[in-house]
Amino acid sequence: MAVTSTIEYCTDRDVYDVYPQIKSSDSKTRVYDWATHSSNLYRSDNCGLTTQLFANGQDLGSAEANSGEVNSNGEWYYESTLDAVYYYNSATSPNDMLMESGEDATTFTQRYRRNASRYVESRLDSRMASEISLDREGAYPYIIKRTAALVAVGMMLKADDPMNEVAGAFMEEADEYLTGLKSGDIQVPSSVTGDSPYGVIRDVTYTAGKVRPIQTRGSYLGTYDLIKVKIIDAGAIGTSTYSVWEKSSTDLKATQVVTAETINGDYQQCAGGLEIRFAGATDSTTAAANDEWEIEVYGTGEDVRTSNIGNINLTRGAWHIGKRSVKGGYVRVGHRKMRF
Repeated sequence: MAVTSTIEYCTDRDVYDVYPQIKSSDSKTRVYDWATHSSNLYRSDNCGLTTQLFANGQDLGSAEANSGEVNSNGEWYYESTLDAVYYYNSATSPNDMLMESGEDATTFTQRYRRNASRYVESRLDSRMASEISLDREGAYPYIIKRTAALVAVGMMLKADDPMNEVAGAFMEEADEYLTGLKSGDIQVPSSVTGDSPYGVIRDVTYTAGKVRPIQTRGSYLGTYDLIKVKIIDAGAIGTSTYSVWEKSSTDLKATQVVTAETINGDYQQCAGGLEIRFAGATDSTTAAANDEWEIEVYGTGEDVRTSNIGNINLTRGAWHIGKRSVKGGYVRVGHRKMRF
């Protein structure tokens, strides 16, 4: 699997959903012991790596090119060879201010979300590539988002306290999901599985308590489709009707293949070799006009991409080893002679 450094499988919202208290976490540390370097230029030694400087919570922006250019209020520079940071302020001593180094919360969480995404990728092999792709609505599967968020939170907490028990619990949960994804015990909606030719029925518009499609039968004979099923005439089973649209050469849900067919409660024509059955909660349940569903389906010839641990059969024997006859009615197999 190719590693892409900017892909993020989870958002800040996903991270906060996993652990709301993480909102108060960032990488800022106090910078103390400022001494006057010259006039209004101050310097703090042994401050540690400073990639960003904050004064009373305000981000001071990018560092100057060198300490000689720190000559206006709010300007700063970190000298790595001396492990010292320079700061200019003509109005207030930094010793009377809250001076911090680190990252703002947005940059901080983004970095860990990206690191977590790389971690998830490294734990999943090439068979999982399609299973962490965006769906047609532009979102990653929920299980992938939650796993990445769990890892991100765990990494953040461990960075502050390597023995943090909460972080350990989050990483353990993420590991369970990753193991399940690799074994095939956990599947994502975009997975092509052995039963994908039967289709997955999803609500588009549905009136609660009304007749709906509940089962499909047969196997789809094409490659892929997003079949549209819609109630045309309302009423009970035996009077209500439905229509079906399949893909055209240029678009999905474009070609009508069933027109106002009466719903009879048995398996009826759908599309591409599939049949569909409608039912309600009771015999008297009615269908509602304009209720609509879609059936996402893959063909029987498509490769099953769900990760799984397969088995191989092992047999004992040496039939793969070349053999030759020898004098006296023996056959040599490898290093052994056998009478025949």
